[in-house]
Amino acid sequence: MDRTVIGRIVASLALAFAMLLGTAAQAQEFESAFDSAFGTEMRAPRDYSPSYSSNFEMQIAQLADGGQGRIGVYAVDLATGQTVSVLGDQRFPMASTSKIAIAATYLEMVDRGQRSLTSEYPLLWAVRSQRFSSAAAPVREGEYMTALQLIDLSLTRSSNPATDALLAAVGGPAAVNDWARRAGLANFSLNRDIATLVRDDGEFDPAVHIDVRDSATPATMVQLVSGIYQGRWLSADSRAVIIDAMERCRTGAHRIRGLMPEDVTVAHKTGSLNNTSSDIGIITGPDGRSIALAIYITGQGSRPNREARIASIARAIYDGYAAQAANRSFANANYSSALTR
Repeated sequence: MDRTVIGRIVASLALAFAMLLGTAAQAQEFESAFDSAFGTEMRAPRDYSPSYSSNFEMQIAQLADGGQGRIGVYAVDLATGQTVSVLGDQRFPMASTSKIAIAATYLEMVDRGQRSLTSEYPLLWAVRSQRFSSAAAPVREGEYMTALQLIDLSLTRSSNPATDALLAAVGGPAAVNDWARRAGLANFSLNRDIATLVRDDGEFDPAVHIDVRDSATPATMVQLVSGIYQGRWLSADSRAVIIDAMERCRTGAHRIRGLMPEDVTVAHKTGSLNNTSSDIGIITGPDGRSIALAIYITGQGSRPNREARIASIARAIYDGYAAQAANRSFANANYSSALTR
């Protein structure tokens, strides 16, 4: 069939669905499904004006406009369950954000008595090799460290040798995928160790191409961090190991943390690969209200530009939820006052 005819059919379907769906979040879900079926080179047309359920939702959609690449955002207010999504169901490279799932897989084994935090494993240092020259990049063993030290290095400093040591200890990517499947993380796939992922980085441009290997959706990664934070899969002690390390994360100072007020606690994990930067985590305000969020930025010209977008989106999410909480408190106070008159 002629490509122009196909385009007209797709445009008509997109417009019909957009009118039926009505909200930006639902429209984004349609676009994500469209991309999954047809590829990112044939995006749903934007010749319609979607409606927004709130100014907050519209602001996030505008900040996450991926005109120079794909931008994926998903956030949930853990107090109310309210979500915000922009391409939240589209796959993005996890890069080092996958290290949270690797740590969780090991800690589940600790909870089951199969491993110990004091068990020692060698750092696995990547050995120089040509890209794509082998299925797995060669590594050499280095200094032995305890599992607790490896988890700390993996999450606070994003150490690749420490992460690959943990990954080998749990049984490789298949073991992490099994943990994710049992945890209900449907759109998650870890396929390579970090040494191989970094060596072969750049095969595709994530701004225009979706590679399902070593990828997840922002919605899935929010499910991951919120589930760990809420103690859904791990013991209290194991949960504390991950959250404490995420709160001490030293990478990505200009990402989620970048524009946050000083009294906000940020527990996060960054990721960086060719033409992509990301940050996922939990932000907790002084009132104890927590928000889980995942932001994946591709393209946008440079890493500083991507980091600035992450910071601005994260701050807008925090401010938007804070404003809604204040409005609810004000409304409840007025209602209580009316009842006592």
